[in-house]
Amino acid sequence: MFFARRPSADAIDRFLRDSRDLPLSYQPVGILDLETTRGNVDELTVAIGRGPAEFARARAGLIAWRQFEIGWVETYPRNAPVVAGTVVAVLIRHLGFWSLNGCRVVYEAGSPADGTRFGYAYGTLTNHAEAGEELFEIFIDPATEIVSYRIRARSWPRATLAKLGQPIVRALQARFRAESARAMQSVIANP
Repeated sequence: MFFARRPSADAIDRFLRDSRDLPLSYQPVGILDLETTRGNVDELTVAIGRGPAEFARARAGLIAWRQFEIGWVETYPRNAPVVAGTVVAVLIRHLGFWSLNGCRVVYEAGSPADGTRFGYAYGTLTNHAEAGEELFEIFIDPATEIVSYRIRARSWPRATLAKLGQPIVRALQARFRAESARAMQSVIANP
């Protein structure tokens, strides 16, 4: 859904209510793990810290959706639980207008108690401009204790504007990955 100006809190709440029962806009869940997705997946992995304490901070950051604290992308509700079935709205400011996109958490990677890997993926709903799945995860290398943040995504345009502006959409997706990684580095540096 596209807007000429930032949607009100009431409009975002209404969008979330309307999104709860919508189906995913793609199939099957887990498309990031299918063999056929090789070469069609965007991925960025960045070292963000070292040791179990920094892994715990990064895990808390993912649970609080802090990878979205980049200024031009936001999630609602702010502290939505990161469990399968949770619906969120992703609000994006780009090129002088706003878009609101529905997503549902579709699976978790690791668990809050797992000391080596944690994350979750969301899938796009039918009111999202794109179709696909995105995974946010952190993991710690047991040998080096380096903590890394990874984003993996596979998507394709659904809305007409997204289809027409595909080169711009791809540039915005790359920008999001880079800025999201910096946001997670900030989680470690500024707990």
